[in-house]
Amino acid sequence: MPKAITTPTEDIAVIDVGSNSVRMVVFHVEGRAIWPVFNEKLMAGLGQDLSKTGKLSPDGVERAMAVLRRFRVLLDRYEPTHIYAVATAAVRDARDGQEFLRRVEDETQIPLQVISGGEEARLSALGVIAGDPDADGLAADLGGASLELIELADRQPQSGVTLPLGPFSLEAEGLSQKRARTIIQHYLDALPLQFQVKTLYAVGGAWRNLALVHMHRSEYPLHIVHNYRLPADEVEDLVKYVRRARPATLEAIPNFSKKRLPTLPYAAVLLDELMKYLGADEVQLSAYGLREGLVFDHLDAEVQAADPLLAGAQAMGQRTIVSQDLGEALQRWIAPAFEKLPHVMDPERERIVRAAACRMADMGARLHTDHRGSLVFGQVLRAPFAGVSHMERAFIAAALFHRHASRNDPPEMAVLTHLLNPAQMSRAKALGFAMRLGCDVSGRAAVFLQNCELKLRPQGLLLQASPKWADMLLGDTTQKRLDQLGEVMGLPVQIL
Repeated sequence: MPKAITTPTEDIAVIDVGSNSVRMVVFHVEGRAIWPVFNEKLMAGLGQDLSKTGKLSPDGVERAMAVLRRFRVLLDRYEPTHIYAVATAAVRDARDGQEFLRRVEDETQIPLQVISGGEEARLSALGVIAGDPDADGLAADLGGASLELIELADRQPQSGVTLPLGPFSLEAEGLSQKRARTIIQHYLDALPLQFQVKTLYAVGGAWRNLALVHMHRSEYPLHIVHNYRLPADEVEDLVKYVRRARPATLEAIPNFSKKRLPTLPYAAVLLDELMKYLGADEVQLSAYGLREGLVFDHLDAEVQAADPLLAGAQAMGQRTIVSQDLGEALQRWIAPAFEKLPHVMDPERERIVRAAACRMADMGARLHTDHRGSLVFGQVLRAPFAGVSHMERAFIAAALFHRHASRNDPPEMAVLTHLLNPAQMSRAKALGFAMRLGCDVSGRAAVFLQNCELKLRPQGLLLQASPKWADMLLGDTTQKRLDQLGEVMGLPVQIL
């Protein structure tokens, strides 16, 4: 099972000057766990005149400069360990791009660098991998002026291309659907590389907004875009809906960006044509892209190889946990019994998910007793973890609720019943009760778990302590917790 790597923490600031938006994100990096702690953007529209004039938009330049001056002040306040500042297609292609770079340097002293289309594609692909290490398919990053396509395999970016298919490059607001499809098909048919993949990993604000529309229409209960999956056979219907929907209807969708509205129909048509060209089965949204790719590229190989879910769970759990080594000790203590049960998901993923839950088992230690379960549930369900599916986040959240609350159902049952099948729901509850038993029998001290074992035998669950520790570890509370676990698992219990 992949491990979490703990390394010294650092803060990394990334400034991304794109064709449409200018954004700064400050990441707090704890080993493989990458947390965005500050995130601000401005839709400057630098590239909105590029196809007509070959230059940056004058109004866009002024908007960009204003926000970059603000970012300079914020950088002085955050004092990050590293600063990465990049400009992409609009500045790269504009005749006055170098003039803009000199002005940025003179007025802000931000070391803005123009990156090539190939480097932009590589970094976007690394971002997808940072968010989902098992990503296997094609990453597609749609910006204002360009579309980067790069293949993902073996946890590495492979071959890729950059196409002038961003909405600003094609003046997409005025394109008819027929004309847009003709242009897109022309560029795809001329590709020097032939991509055939099952999954398209969609990166970029326009496609995130498309996902929000699909979530809203399908009444999907968990409003998290990262790792949201959209079947290929529903993309064409989504295109039709976006083109005929009233703007007010779309703008009413939670978190929808109305500034993306004019180019959204084009983004939908582009996605549809890409899916048909690839013969892909699904679209998987990635909230990780170029900015996260810059951070991931900064990490050394050993840290990159660590499991991001375990690293995130370990980092999150250690902020509140009483015993720093309790999580790993719980994982080892529970594993022998749970490994003998029928698996409710992919076996390797189930081990990682169980280990992640154990690392956060004591997150509620400093919260009010009556509300620990619900508060921890909400935090974990929507935490910005990488490397976790929506089903897995729901499983962990349910398990941690039952770790703290034994009698009631978790909140947001509509989310859980949508994402978990009955077997997964039951196993999450059992895991929560097992974590509660382990924490109570040991007094949340990892060392004491070495002196008792939880075993699954043909005759049921057995809790056994070494003789000299029996009086200290096995009392009325232990019996109560074991009885609860046995009831959930439908097994008789015994203490030796």
